[in-house]
Amino acid sequence: MTLATPDPAPHLLRAPNLPFPHAFSTRAGGVSAGPYAGLNLDDRQDDPASVAVNRARLAGALGFGAQDFARLEQVHGTEVVRAEAPGVWIGDALVTATPGVLLAIGTADCYPLLLADPEVGVIGAAHAGWKGTVGRIGQKTVEAMVALGAVPERIRAAVGPGICGEKYEVGAEVAEQFRQAGLGEFVLDMNGRVHLDLAGANRAVLQGAGVGDIWVSGRCSTEAEFYSYRRDNGQTGRMWAVIGLPHAAEAQA
Repeated sequence: MTLATPDPAPHLLRAPNLPFPHAFSTRAGGVSAGPYAGLNLDDRQDDPASVAVNRARLAGALGFGAQDFARLEQVHGTEVVRAEAPGVWIGDALVTATPGVLLAIGTADCYPLLLADPEVGVIGAAHAGWKGTVGRIGQKTVEAMVALGAVPERIRAAVGPGICGEKYEVGAEVAEQFRQAGLGEFVLDMNGRVHLDLAGANRAVLQGAGVGDIWVSGRCSTEAEFYSYRRDNGQTGRMWAVIGLPHAAEAQA
């Protein structure tokens, strides 16, 4: 008799300072194939059925269902959406105080930010590419959480994997926008070429918003374990950074 091989569990990264169910996904543990091989969570180009399996695996690993995701059509802006139920919105950050809602941010070089105030049960998730970073989307997410009862000094934040400064060359106009935004120290001169340290810039933005407990993964999305838009010339999958408040029944258990 041949025993069935169990489905592989997704390999997820977690931040030690976040108290609620959360994860930064990697490529490992999914069913997508080809350039999207692994745990691709974006169905715009990949087989939707494969992506549905991947999303269900991710949700299940955190004690949620695939129907619990609140996610975005991301536009590289600074709009923060308050999500009181699962669904899809246009914007680049989400906040909620509603149990059972799993906030999701998609990335493939941009930085995902996850935030939580454990005392009042308010969470946030943001997508920070260079435009979101220079627009201080981390600060705007903190402000939206405060409107739900959070206190900046209590908020814990995690900066997940994204493209590291060594790999992120940009033009002079982008660099100048960072300087004008007061983030010039994160413009790097590397062998006569201009690069950006987006992880450091987002940490500084969060600190400026009053957040003191910040964890930075230190992982670069160009590593083989992740999807990278730049490394793969635009044909690649997406990771998701997710965070959710447990369902009400679980929280009372």
